Amino acid sequence: MAESMAGLHRTHRCAELSEKNIGEKVTVMGWVQKTRNKGGLVFIDLRDRSGILQILFENGACSESDFERAGRIRSEFVIAVTGEVIERGGAFNDNLTTGHIEVKAESLRILSESETPPFPIEEDSKTREEVRLKYRYLDLRRPDIQRNLILRSQVTTLARKFFAEEGFLEIETPMLCKSTPEGARDYLVPSRVHPGSFYALPQSPQLYKQLLMCSGYDRYIQIARCFRDEDLRADRQPEFTQIDMELSFVDVDDVLDVNERFIAKVFKEIKGVEVPLPLQRMTWQEAMDRFGSDKPDIRFGMELKDLSDLVRDCDFGVFANAIAEGGSVRAINAEGQASMPRKKIDKLIAFAKDFGAKGLSYIVIPEDAPVKTALSKFLSEEEIAKIIERVEGKPGDLILIAADKNKIVWDVLGNLRLEIARQLDILDKNDFRFLWVTEFPLLEYSEEEGRFKAMHHPFTMPMEEDLKYIDSDPGRVRAKAYDIVLNGTELGGGSVRIHQSDIQKKMFEVLGFTPEQAYEQFGFLLDAFKYGVPPHAGLAYGLDRLIMLMTGADSIREVIAFPKVKDASCLMTEAPGPVDKKQLDELFINTVVPEE
Repeated sequence: MAESMAGLHRTHRCAELSEKNIGEKVTVMGWVQKTRNKGGLVFIDLRDRSGILQILFENGACSESDFERAGRIRSEFVIAVTGEVIERGGAFNDNLTTGHIEVKAESLRILSESETPPFPIEEDSKTREEVRLKYRYLDLRRPDIQRNLILRSQVTTLARKFFAEEGFLEIETPMLCKSTPEGARDYLVPSRVHPGSFYALPQSPQLYKQLLMCSGYDRYIQIARCFRDEDLRADRQPEFTQIDMELSFVDVDDVLDVNERFIAKVFKEIKGVEVPLPLQRMTWQEAMDRFGSDKPDIRFGMELKDLSDLVRDCDFGVFANAIAEGGSVRAINAEGQASMPRKKIDKLIAFAKDFGAKGLSYIVIPEDAPVKTALSKFLSEEEIAKIIERVEGKPGDLILIAADKNKIVWDVLGNLRLEIARQLDILDKNDFRFLWVTEFPLLEYSEEEGRFKAMHHPFTMPMEEDLKYIDSDPGRVRAKAYDIVLNGTELGGGSVRIHQSDIQKKMFEVLGFTPEQAYEQFGFLLDAFKYGVPPHAGLAYGLDRLIMLMTGADSIREVIAFPKVKDASCLMTEAPGPVDKKQLDELFINTVVPEE
Protein backbone atom coordinates (compact mmCIF):
# COMPACT_ATOMS: atom_id res chain seq x y z
CA MET A 1 0.00 0.00 0.00
CA ALA A 2 1.38 3.43 -0.98
CA GLU A 3 2.60 5.66 1.81
CA SER A 4 2.79 9.43 2.12
CA MET A 5 6.12 11.26 2.14
CA ALA A 6 4.92 13.62 4.89
CA GLY A 7 7.84 14.69 7.05
CA LEU A 8 10.41 13.45 4.52
CA HIS A 9 12.70 15.66 2.45
CA ARG A 10 14.93 14.32 -0.30
CA THR A 11 18.48 15.46 0.44
CA HIS A 12 20.21 14.23 -2.72
CA ARG A 13 19.55 12.65 -6.09
CA CYS A 14 20.96 9.14 -6.30
CA ALA A 15 24.12 9.79 -8.32
CA GLU A 16 24.85 13.11 -6.62
CA LEU A 17 26.33 11.12 -3.74
CA SER A 18 30.02 10.15 -3.71
CA GLU A 19 32.75 9.06 -1.33
CA LYS A 20 32.80 12.64 -0.01
CA ASN A 21 29.41 11.91 1.59
CA ILE A 22 30.54 8.83 3.55
CA GLY A 23 29.26 9.09 7.12
CA GLU A 24 26.38 11.44 6.23
CA LYS A 25 22.74 10.65 6.85
CA VAL A 26 20.77 11.10 3.62
CA THR A 27 17.30 10.60 2.19
CA VAL A 28 17.03 9.42 -1.40
CA MET A 29 13.97 8.67 -3.54
CA GLY A 30 13.43 7.00 -6.89
CA TRP A 31 12.44 3.90 -8.81
CA VAL A 32 13.64 0.39 -8.03
CA GLN A 33 15.82 -0.89 -10.88
CA LYS A 34 16.29 -4.36 -9.39
CA THR A 35 16.50 -6.19 -6.06
CA ARG A 36 18.75 -9.00 -4.77
CA ASN A 37 17.61 -10.86 -1.63
CA LYS A 38 20.56 -12.58 0.05
CA GLY A 39 18.71 -13.76 3.17
CA GLY A 40 20.06 -11.50 5.89
CA LEU A 41 20.82 -8.78 3.34
CA VAL A 42 18.65 -7.15 0.67
CA PHE A 43 20.29 -5.03 -2.03
CA ILE A 44 18.21 -2.58 -4.07
CA ASP A 45 19.46 -0.59 -7.05
CA LEU A 46 17.63 2.73 -6.83
CA ARG A 47 17.32 4.85 -9.98
CA ASP A 48 16.44 8.45 -10.68
CA ARG A 49 17.37 10.79 -13.53
CA SER A 50 20.91 11.25 -12.13
CA GLY A 51 21.81 7.55 -12.15
CA ILE A 52 21.79 4.46 -9.91
CA LEU A 53 22.65 4.05 -6.23
CA GLN A 54 22.89 0.78 -4.29
CA ILE A 55 20.80 0.57 -1.09
CA LEU A 56 21.70 -2.01 1.57
CA PHE A 57 18.97 -3.33 3.87
CA GLU A 58 20.50 -5.31 6.76
CA ASN A 59 18.40 -7.18 9.29
CA GLY A 60 18.80 -5.27 12.56
CA ALA A 61 20.01 -2.00 10.98
CA CYS A 62 16.42 -1.12 10.08
CA SER A 63 13.11 -2.21 11.58
CA GLU A 64 12.00 -5.79 11.02
CA SER A 65 8.93 -4.66 9.07
CA ASP A 66 11.05 -2.44 6.77
CA PHE A 67 13.46 -5.31 6.16
CA GLU A 68 10.61 -7.68 5.28
CA ARG A 69 9.01 -5.13 2.95
CA ALA A 70 12.35 -4.47 1.26
CA GLY A 71 12.52 -8.17 0.40
CA ARG A 72 9.12 -8.00 -1.31
CA ILE A 73 9.76 -4.88 -3.40
CA ARG A 74 9.67 -5.30 -7.18
CA SER A 75 11.08 -3.34 -10.12
CA GLU A 76 9.61 0.13 -10.70
CA PHE A 77 8.24 0.54 -7.16
CA VAL A 78 8.80 4.14 -6.05
CA ILE A 79 10.47 4.27 -2.66
CA ALA A 80 12.10 6.68 -0.20
CA VAL A 81 15.05 5.52 1.90
CA THR A 82 16.82 7.24 4.78
CA GLY A 83 20.19 5.93 5.86
CA GLU A 84 23.95 6.44 6.14
CA VAL A 85 26.35 6.63 3.20
CA ILE A 86 29.03 3.97 3.65
CA GLU A 87 31.80 2.46 1.57
CA ARG A 88 30.68 -0.63 -0.31
CA GLY A 89 31.41 -3.76 1.67
CA GLY A 90 31.63 -6.00 -1.40
CA ALA A 91 33.25 -5.46 -4.79
CA PHE A 92 33.26 -1.97 -6.23
CA ASN A 93 31.31 -1.31 -9.45
CA ASP A 94 33.41 1.00 -11.62
CA ASN A 95 30.61 1.14 -14.23
CA LEU A 96 28.62 3.38 -11.85
CA THR A 97 29.58 6.85 -10.63
CA THR A 98 28.33 5.63 -7.22
CA GLY A 99 30.11 2.29 -7.54
CA HIS A 100 32.28 2.74 -4.45
CA ILE A 101 29.48 3.62 -2.01
CA GLU A 102 26.04 2.47 -0.87
CA VAL A 103 23.38 3.71 1.54
CA LYS A 104 22.79 1.54 4.59
CA ALA A 105 19.03 1.87 5.07
CA GLU A 106 17.55 2.88 8.42
CA SER A 107 13.97 3.42 7.20
CA LEU A 108 11.89 2.69 4.11
CA ARG A 109 8.69 4.13 2.68
CA ILE A 110 6.96 2.63 -0.34
CA LEU A 111 5.53 5.71 -2.07
CA SER A 112 3.99 3.84 -4.98
CA GLU A 113 3.73 0.24 -6.16
CA SER A 114 4.09 -0.88 -9.77
CA GLU A 115 2.69 -3.58 -11.96
CA THR A 116 5.22 -5.55 -14.01
CA PRO A 117 6.15 -3.19 -16.89
CA PRO A 118 5.63 -4.42 -20.49
CA PHE A 119 9.37 -4.22 -21.14
CA PRO A 120 12.55 -3.83 -19.07
CA ILE A 121 13.58 -0.28 -18.19
CA GLU A 122 17.14 -0.50 -19.42
CA GLU A 123 19.64 1.18 -21.72
CA ASP A 124 19.84 0.26 -25.41
CA SER A 125 16.45 -1.42 -25.24
CA LYS A 126 15.84 -4.18 -27.77
CA THR A 127 12.06 -3.76 -27.38
CA ARG A 128 10.26 -2.85 -30.62
CA GLU A 129 9.90 0.92 -31.02
CA GLU A 130 6.12 0.62 -31.47
CA VAL A 131 5.80 -0.93 -28.01
CA ARG A 132 8.13 1.59 -26.43
CA LEU A 133 6.21 4.52 -27.94
CA LYS A 134 2.86 3.10 -26.80
CA TYR A 135 4.25 3.14 -23.25
CA ARG A 136 6.38 6.23 -23.79
CA TYR A 137 6.05 7.30 -20.13
CA LEU A 138 7.97 4.11 -19.26
CA ASP A 139 10.39 4.41 -22.16
CA LEU A 140 11.28 7.90 -20.92
CA ARG A 141 12.58 6.34 -17.70
CA ARG A 142 15.41 4.64 -19.60
CA PRO A 143 18.77 6.25 -18.71
CA ASP A 144 19.86 6.76 -22.33
CA ILE A 145 16.63 8.60 -23.23
CA GLN A 146 16.92 10.67 -20.04
CA ARG A 147 20.49 11.65 -20.93
CA ASN A 148 19.29 12.74 -24.38
CA LEU A 149 16.57 14.98 -22.94
CA ILE A 150 18.88 16.37 -20.26
CA LEU A 151 21.41 17.29 -22.96
CA ARG A 152 18.59 18.89 -24.97
CA SER A 153 17.68 21.03 -21.96
CA GLN A 154 21.33 22.03 -21.52
CA VAL A 155 21.58 23.12 -25.17
CA THR A 156 18.45 25.29 -25.02
CA THR A 157 19.59 26.86 -21.74
CA LEU A 158 23.00 27.61 -23.23
CA ALA A 159 21.41 28.99 -26.43
CA ARG A 160 19.27 31.42 -24.46
CA LYS A 161 22.26 32.59 -22.43
CA PHE A 162 24.63 32.88 -25.42
CA PHE A 163 22.25 34.84 -27.61
CA ALA A 164 21.15 37.10 -24.73
CA GLU A 165 24.81 38.01 -24.20
CA GLU A 166 25.04 38.75 -27.94
CA GLY A 167 22.22 41.31 -27.65
CA PHE A 168 19.33 39.12 -28.85
CA LEU A 169 15.85 39.52 -27.37
CA GLU A 170 13.66 36.44 -26.84
CA ILE A 171 10.24 37.26 -28.28
CA GLU A 172 7.33 34.84 -28.78
CA THR A 173 5.39 34.84 -32.05
CA PRO A 174 1.82 33.56 -32.59
CA MET A 175 0.80 29.92 -32.96
CA LEU A 176 -2.43 30.82 -34.78
CA CYS A 177 -1.39 32.39 -38.10
CA LYS A 178 -2.61 33.16 -41.59
CA SER A 179 -2.19 30.30 -44.06
CA THR A 180 0.43 31.00 -46.75
CA PRO A 181 0.41 28.09 -49.23
CA GLU A 182 3.97 28.67 -50.54
CA GLY A 183 6.10 25.96 -48.90
CA ALA A 184 5.04 22.79 -47.11
CA ARG A 185 1.42 21.87 -46.36
CA ASP A 186 -0.13 23.74 -43.42
CA TYR A 187 -1.88 22.28 -40.40
CA LEU A 188 -5.19 24.15 -40.30
CA VAL A 189 -7.25 25.18 -37.26
CA PRO A 190 -10.93 26.05 -37.84
CA SER A 191 -12.30 29.24 -36.30
CA ARG A 192 -15.55 29.03 -34.31
CA VAL A 193 -16.17 32.79 -34.35
CA HIS A 194 -15.32 33.20 -38.05
CA PRO A 195 -17.34 30.41 -39.73
CA GLY A 196 -15.59 28.87 -42.74
CA SER A 197 -12.26 30.52 -41.91
CA PHE A 198 -9.10 28.84 -40.69
CA TYR A 199 -5.89 29.64 -38.90
CA ALA A 200 -2.69 27.82 -39.81
CA LEU A 201 -0.15 26.56 -37.30
CA PRO A 202 3.24 28.15 -38.10
CA GLN A 203 5.65 26.31 -40.40
CA SER A 204 8.18 28.78 -39.03
CA PRO A 205 8.02 32.29 -37.50
CA GLN A 206 9.45 33.69 -40.77
CA LEU A 207 7.06 36.58 -41.47
CA TYR A 208 6.70 37.58 -37.82
CA LYS A 209 10.44 37.76 -37.24
CA GLN A 210 10.83 39.94 -40.34
CA LEU A 211 8.11 42.21 -38.95
CA LEU A 212 10.05 42.39 -35.67
CA MET A 213 13.02 43.70 -37.66
CA CYS A 214 10.70 46.31 -39.22
CA SER A 215 9.69 47.20 -35.66
CA GLY A 216 13.25 47.93 -34.60
CA TYR A 217 13.99 44.98 -32.31
CA ASP A 218 17.33 44.49 -34.05
CA ARG A 219 18.16 40.95 -32.84
CA TYR A 220 15.45 38.36 -32.14
CA ILE A 221 15.73 34.79 -30.83
CA GLN A 222 13.08 32.18 -30.06
CA ILE A 223 12.95 28.49 -29.19
CA ALA A 224 10.05 28.10 -31.60
CA ARG A 225 7.56 25.29 -32.11
CA CYS A 226 6.80 24.69 -35.80
CA PHE A 227 4.35 22.47 -37.69
CA ARG A 228 4.45 20.99 -41.20
CA ASP A 229 1.98 18.50 -42.61
CA GLU A 230 4.49 16.56 -44.70
CA ASP A 231 5.76 13.02 -45.08
CA LEU A 232 7.94 11.89 -42.20
CA ARG A 233 11.50 10.55 -42.22
CA ALA A 234 13.96 9.61 -39.48
CA ASP A 235 14.85 13.28 -39.01
CA ARG A 236 11.36 14.76 -39.48
CA GLN A 237 8.29 15.18 -37.28
CA PRO A 238 4.97 16.96 -37.90
CA GLU A 239 5.81 19.24 -34.96
CA PHE A 240 9.37 20.21 -34.24
CA THR A 241 11.49 22.86 -32.54
CA GLN A 242 13.75 25.51 -34.02
CA ILE A 243 16.33 27.81 -32.54
CA ASP A 244 15.10 30.71 -34.64
CA MET A 245 16.80 34.08 -35.07
CA GLU A 246 16.78 37.27 -37.13
CA LEU A 247 19.27 40.16 -37.19
CA SER A 248 19.12 43.70 -38.61
CA PHE A 249 21.82 45.70 -40.39
CA VAL A 250 23.82 42.57 -41.26
CA ASP A 251 25.04 40.61 -44.26
CA VAL A 252 25.99 36.94 -44.73
CA ASP A 253 29.29 37.07 -42.83
CA ASP A 254 27.70 38.63 -39.74
CA VAL A 255 25.15 35.82 -39.42
CA LEU A 256 27.74 33.11 -40.01
CA ASP A 257 30.15 34.63 -37.48
CA VAL A 258 27.74 34.70 -34.53
CA ASN A 259 26.50 31.20 -35.31
CA GLU A 260 29.98 29.74 -35.63
CA ARG A 261 30.77 31.04 -32.16
CA PHE A 262 27.48 29.59 -30.86
CA ILE A 263 28.24 26.14 -32.32
CA ALA A 264 31.77 26.20 -30.92
CA LYS A 265 30.48 27.11 -27.45
CA VAL A 266 27.75 24.44 -27.45
CA PHE A 267 30.12 21.65 -28.47
CA LYS A 268 32.90 22.79 -26.13
CA GLU A 269 30.72 23.20 -23.03
CA ILE A 270 28.38 20.25 -23.51
CA LYS A 271 30.42 17.70 -25.49
CA GLY A 272 33.96 18.79 -24.63
CA VAL A 273 34.66 18.96 -28.38
CA GLU A 274 36.78 21.74 -29.89
CA VAL A 275 35.25 22.99 -33.15
CA PRO A 276 37.94 24.75 -35.25
CA LEU A 277 36.82 28.16 -36.52
CA PRO A 278 36.13 29.48 -39.03
CA LEU A 279 33.98 26.63 -40.34
CA GLN A 280 34.64 25.37 -43.85
CA ARG A 281 32.52 26.99 -46.57
CA MET A 282 31.49 25.49 -49.90
CA THR A 283 29.19 26.81 -52.60
CA TRP A 284 26.09 24.83 -53.53
CA GLN A 285 27.54 24.13 -56.98
CA GLU A 286 30.78 22.76 -55.54
CA ALA A 287 28.88 20.60 -53.04
CA MET A 288 26.74 19.08 -55.80
CA ASP A 289 29.69 18.53 -58.14
CA ARG A 290 31.92 16.94 -55.47
CA PHE A 291 29.40 15.11 -53.27
CA GLY A 292 26.11 14.97 -55.21
CA SER A 293 24.35 16.60 -52.26
CA ASP A 294 23.61 20.07 -50.88
CA LYS A 295 24.22 18.63 -47.40
CA PRO A 296 27.45 16.69 -47.97
CA ASP A 297 29.00 14.38 -45.43
CA ILE A 298 32.67 15.38 -45.51
CA ARG A 299 33.90 12.77 -43.01
CA PHE A 300 35.08 10.62 -45.93
CA GLY A 301 36.14 10.98 -49.57
CA MET A 302 34.66 8.96 -52.43
CA GLU A 303 33.96 12.25 -54.23
CA LEU A 304 32.18 12.46 -57.56
CA LYS A 305 34.32 12.98 -60.66
CA ASP A 306 32.90 14.37 -63.93
CA LEU A 307 33.79 12.14 -66.89
CA SER A 308 31.66 13.99 -69.45
CA ASP A 309 34.57 15.51 -71.39
CA LEU A 310 36.26 12.09 -71.62
CA VAL A 311 33.28 10.18 -73.04
CA ARG A 312 31.38 12.89 -74.92
CA ASP A 313 32.20 11.35 -78.31
CA CYS A 314 32.42 7.70 -77.30
CA ASP A 315 30.48 4.86 -78.98
CA PHE A 316 28.46 4.05 -75.84
CA GLY A 317 25.01 5.55 -76.47
CA VAL A 318 24.05 5.74 -72.77
CA PHE A 319 26.99 8.08 -72.09
CA ALA A 320 26.87 10.08 -75.33
CA ASN A 321 23.08 10.61 -75.23
CA ALA A 322 23.08 11.74 -71.58
CA ILE A 323 25.64 14.43 -72.41
CA ALA A 324 23.90 15.43 -75.66
CA GLU A 325 20.67 15.99 -73.70
CA GLY A 326 22.39 18.36 -71.25
CA GLY A 327 23.20 15.79 -68.60
CA SER A 328 26.51 14.34 -67.49
CA VAL A 329 28.51 11.17 -66.82
CA ARG A 330 30.07 11.01 -63.35
CA ALA A 331 31.79 8.39 -61.21
CA ILE A 332 32.84 7.54 -57.68
CA ASN A 333 35.79 5.37 -56.67
CA ALA A 334 34.97 2.85 -53.93
CA GLU A 335 38.58 2.34 -52.90
CA GLY A 336 39.60 -1.20 -51.99
CA GLN A 337 36.26 -2.71 -53.06
CA ALA A 338 37.36 -4.54 -56.22
CA SER A 339 36.71 -7.85 -54.46
CA MET A 340 33.06 -6.95 -53.82
CA PRO A 341 30.92 -9.96 -54.89
CA ARG A 342 28.74 -9.57 -57.98
CA LYS A 343 25.59 -10.03 -55.85
CA LYS A 344 26.59 -7.04 -53.73
CA ILE A 345 27.27 -4.92 -56.81
CA ASP A 346 23.82 -5.91 -58.17
CA LYS A 347 22.29 -4.71 -54.87
CA LEU A 348 24.07 -1.38 -55.27
CA ILE A 349 22.66 -1.10 -58.80
CA ALA A 350 19.15 -1.82 -57.43
CA PHE A 351 19.77 0.81 -54.73
CA ALA A 352 20.80 3.34 -57.41
CA LYS A 353 17.57 2.66 -59.34
CA ASP A 354 15.57 3.79 -56.28
CA PHE A 355 17.05 7.25 -56.88
CA GLY A 356 16.23 7.39 -60.59
CA ALA A 357 19.13 5.57 -62.24
CA LYS A 358 18.30 3.42 -65.24
CA GLY A 359 21.42 1.40 -64.42
CA LEU A 360 25.06 1.69 -63.38
CA SER A 361 28.28 0.98 -65.22
CA TYR A 362 31.29 -0.19 -63.27
CA ILE A 363 34.96 -0.92 -63.64
CA VAL A 364 36.74 -3.46 -61.42
CA ILE A 365 40.52 -3.01 -60.98
CA PRO A 366 41.77 -6.29 -59.49
CA GLU A 367 45.01 -6.42 -57.50
CA ASP A 368 46.74 -8.83 -59.85
CA ALA A 369 44.63 -9.18 -62.99
CA PRO A 370 43.51 -7.08 -65.98
CA VAL A 371 40.73 -4.50 -65.57
CA LYS A 372 37.22 -6.00 -65.79
CA THR A 373 34.32 -4.01 -67.24
CA ALA A 374 31.46 -4.46 -69.67
CA LEU A 375 32.37 -1.00 -71.01
CA SER A 376 35.24 -2.56 -72.95
CA LYS A 377 32.64 -3.46 -75.61
CA PHE A 378 32.09 0.26 -76.30
CA LEU A 379 35.16 2.13 -75.03
CA SER A 380 38.77 1.80 -76.08
CA GLU A 381 41.49 0.79 -73.64
CA GLU A 382 42.74 4.38 -73.78
CA GLU A 383 39.28 5.77 -72.85
CA ILE A 384 38.96 3.32 -69.95
CA ALA A 385 42.48 4.24 -68.79
CA LYS A 386 41.57 7.94 -68.81
CA ILE A 387 38.48 7.23 -66.69
CA ILE A 388 40.61 5.30 -64.18
CA GLU A 389 43.12 8.15 -64.11
CA ARG A 390 40.37 10.77 -63.57
CA VAL A 391 39.03 8.97 -60.49
CA GLU A 392 42.56 8.16 -59.23
CA GLY A 393 41.84 4.46 -59.52
CA LYS A 394 44.43 1.88 -58.47
CA PRO A 395 44.58 -1.90 -58.08
CA GLY A 396 41.90 -3.04 -55.62
CA ASP A 397 39.38 -0.28 -56.48
CA LEU A 398 35.80 -0.41 -57.80
CA ILE A 399 34.59 2.47 -60.00
CA LEU A 400 30.83 3.11 -60.25
CA ILE A 401 29.52 5.31 -63.09
CA ALA A 402 26.12 6.99 -63.63
CA ALA A 403 24.89 8.82 -66.74
CA ASP A 404 21.67 10.89 -66.91
CA LYS A 405 20.36 14.38 -66.20
CA ASN A 406 22.58 16.16 -63.67
CA LYS A 407 19.95 16.06 -60.94
CA ILE A 408 19.57 12.28 -61.24
CA VAL A 409 23.33 11.65 -61.47
CA TRP A 410 23.96 13.77 -58.36
CA ASP A 411 21.16 12.06 -56.46
CA VAL A 412 22.26 8.55 -57.46
CA LEU A 413 25.98 8.91 -56.75
CA GLY A 414 25.46 11.13 -53.70
CA ASN A 415 23.31 8.48 -52.06
CA LEU A 416 25.47 5.63 -53.33
CA ARG A 417 28.61 7.01 -51.65
CA LEU A 418 26.69 7.26 -48.36
CA GLU A 419 25.35 3.72 -48.69
CA ILE A 420 28.81 2.30 -49.35
CA ALA A 421 30.20 4.26 -46.38
CA ARG A 422 27.45 2.78 -44.17
CA GLN A 423 28.19 -0.73 -45.42
CA LEU A 424 31.92 -0.24 -44.73
CA ASP A 425 31.09 1.22 -41.29
CA ILE A 426 33.44 4.18 -41.75
CA LEU A 427 31.08 6.87 -40.39
CA ASP A 428 32.31 7.89 -36.93
CA LYS A 429 29.46 9.50 -34.94
CA ASN A 430 32.03 11.24 -32.73
CA ASP A 431 33.74 12.96 -35.66
CA PHE A 432 31.83 16.25 -35.95
CA ARG A 433 32.49 17.83 -39.37
CA PHE A 434 30.73 21.16 -39.93
CA LEU A 435 30.27 22.94 -43.22
CA TRP A 436 28.51 26.04 -44.53
CA VAL A 437 26.88 25.52 -47.93
CA THR A 438 26.37 28.91 -49.60
CA GLU A 439 25.11 30.48 -52.83
CA PHE A 440 22.12 28.21 -53.36
CA PRO A 441 20.03 28.67 -56.50
CA LEU A 442 17.36 31.26 -55.80
CA LEU A 443 14.73 29.31 -57.74
CA GLU A 444 14.02 25.76 -58.85
CA TYR A 445 11.72 24.81 -61.70
CA SER A 446 8.70 22.67 -60.87
CA GLU A 447 7.80 20.42 -63.81
CA GLU A 448 4.58 19.56 -62.00
CA GLU A 449 3.41 23.18 -61.69
CA GLY A 450 5.14 24.48 -64.82
CA ARG A 451 6.74 27.41 -63.00
CA PHE A 452 9.70 28.47 -60.93
CA LYS A 453 9.39 28.07 -57.14
CA ALA A 454 11.52 29.61 -54.42
CA MET A 455 14.16 27.10 -53.24
CA HIS A 456 13.88 28.60 -49.73
CA HIS A 457 11.05 31.17 -49.60
CA PRO A 458 9.90 34.24 -51.59
CA PHE A 459 11.75 36.69 -49.31
CA THR A 460 15.29 35.42 -49.99
CA MET A 461 17.65 38.03 -51.44
CA PRO A 462 19.26 37.26 -54.80
CA MET A 463 23.00 37.83 -55.13
CA GLU A 464 23.31 41.36 -56.48
CA GLU A 465 25.58 40.37 -59.37
CA ASP A 466 22.96 37.83 -60.59
CA LEU A 467 19.96 40.19 -60.65
CA LYS A 468 20.63 40.88 -64.35
CA TYR A 469 19.56 37.28 -65.13
CA ILE A 470 16.25 37.37 -63.23
CA ASP A 471 14.15 37.81 -66.41
CA SER A 472 16.29 36.11 -69.06
CA ASP A 473 17.58 33.09 -67.09
CA PRO A 474 15.92 32.83 -63.64
CA GLY A 475 17.46 29.41 -62.93
CA ARG A 476 20.94 30.98 -63.08
CA VAL A 477 20.30 33.40 -60.20
CA ARG A 478 22.04 32.53 -56.94
CA ALA A 479 20.63 33.40 -53.54
CA LYS A 480 22.26 34.96 -50.50
CA ALA A 481 21.27 31.79 -48.69
CA TYR A 482 23.28 29.48 -46.47
CA ASP A 483 22.84 26.15 -44.71
CA ILE A 484 24.90 24.79 -41.85
CA VAL A 485 25.57 21.06 -42.33
CA LEU A 486 26.92 18.52 -39.87
CA ASN A 487 27.92 15.02 -40.99
CA GLY A 488 25.55 14.99 -43.94
CA THR A 489 22.56 16.45 -42.08
CA GLU A 490 21.25 19.98 -42.58
CA LEU A 491 21.29 21.50 -39.09
CA GLY A 492 19.86 24.84 -40.09
CA GLY A 493 19.37 27.27 -42.89
CA GLY A 494 18.80 30.92 -43.52
CA SER A 495 19.32 33.82 -45.84
CA VAL A 496 19.62 37.53 -46.27
CA ARG A 497 16.08 38.82 -46.84
CA ILE A 498 14.82 41.14 -49.55
CA HIS A 499 14.20 44.61 -48.11
CA GLN A 500 13.87 46.59 -51.36
CA SER A 501 10.29 46.77 -52.69
CA ASP A 502 11.32 46.65 -56.37
CA ILE A 503 13.27 43.40 -55.89
CA GLN A 504 10.43 41.87 -53.85
CA LYS A 505 7.96 42.83 -56.57
CA LYS A 506 10.19 41.21 -59.22
CA MET A 507 10.54 38.06 -57.08
CA PHE A 508 6.75 37.66 -56.84
CA GLU A 509 6.48 38.24 -60.60
CA VAL A 510 9.02 35.48 -61.36
CA LEU A 511 7.17 33.12 -59.02
CA GLY A 512 3.97 33.70 -61.02
CA PHE A 513 2.11 35.85 -58.47
CA THR A 514 -0.06 38.68 -59.72
CA PRO A 515 0.26 41.85 -57.58
CA GLU A 516 -3.22 41.04 -56.21
CA GLN A 517 -2.24 37.48 -55.25
CA ALA A 518 0.96 38.67 -53.57
CA TYR A 519 -0.96 41.27 -51.60
CA GLU A 520 -3.70 38.81 -50.64
CA GLN A 521 -1.15 36.43 -49.08
CA PHE A 522 1.53 38.78 -47.77
CA GLY A 523 -0.16 42.18 -47.68
CA PHE A 524 0.61 42.80 -44.00
CA LEU A 525 4.34 42.30 -44.64
CA LEU A 526 4.36 44.38 -47.83
CA ASP A 527 2.52 47.17 -46.00
CA ALA A 528 5.08 47.06 -43.19
CA PHE A 529 7.88 47.41 -45.73
CA LYS A 530 6.42 50.78 -46.83
CA TYR A 531 7.42 52.33 -43.53
CA GLY A 532 11.18 51.84 -43.42
CA VAL A 533 12.65 48.35 -43.26
CA PRO A 534 16.28 47.66 -42.34
CA PRO A 535 18.46 45.19 -44.24
CA HIS A 536 18.03 41.96 -42.30
CA ALA A 537 18.95 38.27 -42.34
CA GLY A 538 18.32 35.21 -40.24
CA LEU A 539 18.79 31.53 -39.61
CA ALA A 540 16.95 28.70 -37.88
CA TYR A 541 18.40 25.48 -36.48
CA GLY A 542 16.46 22.25 -36.27
CA LEU A 543 16.97 21.69 -32.54
CA ASP A 544 15.83 18.06 -32.75
CA ARG A 545 18.39 17.27 -35.47
CA LEU A 546 21.17 19.04 -33.55
CA ILE A 547 20.47 16.99 -30.41
CA MET A 548 20.17 13.77 -32.46
CA LEU A 549 23.68 14.29 -33.84
CA MET A 550 25.16 15.40 -30.52
CA THR A 551 23.83 12.28 -28.76
CA GLY A 552 24.56 9.86 -31.62
CA ALA A 553 20.88 8.84 -31.79
CA ASP A 554 19.63 7.22 -35.00
CA SER A 555 16.34 9.13 -35.05
CA ILE A 556 14.97 12.40 -33.69
CA ARG A 557 12.29 10.30 -31.97
CA GLU A 558 15.03 9.39 -29.47
CA VAL A 559 15.51 13.05 -28.47
CA ILE A 560 11.86 14.22 -28.37
CA ALA A 561 9.85 13.52 -25.23
CA PHE A 562 6.60 12.54 -26.97
CA PRO A 563 7.21 11.97 -30.69
CA LYS A 564 4.85 10.92 -33.45
CA VAL A 565 5.39 7.93 -35.75
CA LYS A 566 5.56 7.84 -39.55
CA ASP A 567 1.87 8.43 -40.16
CA ALA A 568 1.98 11.46 -37.79
CA SER A 569 0.04 9.62 -35.08
CA CYS A 570 0.83 9.24 -31.37
CA LEU A 571 0.76 5.60 -30.31
CA MET A 572 0.48 6.54 -26.62
CA THR A 573 -2.52 8.93 -26.73
CA GLU A 574 -3.94 7.57 -30.03
CA ALA A 575 -4.01 11.09 -31.50
CA PRO A 576 -5.38 12.11 -33.93
CA GLY A 577 -8.84 10.81 -33.14
CA PRO A 578 -12.49 11.56 -33.88
CA VAL A 579 -14.32 14.36 -32.04
CA ASP A 580 -17.96 14.78 -31.04
CA LYS A 581 -20.40 15.93 -33.69
CA LYS A 582 -21.33 18.80 -31.37
CA GLN A 583 -17.76 20.16 -31.61
CA LEU A 584 -17.82 19.89 -35.40
CA ASP A 585 -21.20 21.64 -35.55
CA GLU A 586 -19.83 24.51 -33.46
CA LEU A 587 -17.05 24.87 -36.04
CA PHE A 588 -19.45 24.55 -39.01
CA ILE A 589 -17.53 21.51 -40.23
CA ASN A 590 -18.89 18.41 -41.92
CA THR A 591 -16.36 15.64 -42.54
CA VAL A 592 -16.41 13.33 -45.54
CA VAL A 593 -14.24 10.26 -44.96
CA PRO A 594 -13.47 8.36 -48.18
CA GLU A 595 -14.41 4.68 -48.18
CA GLU A 596 -11.40 2.37 -48.07
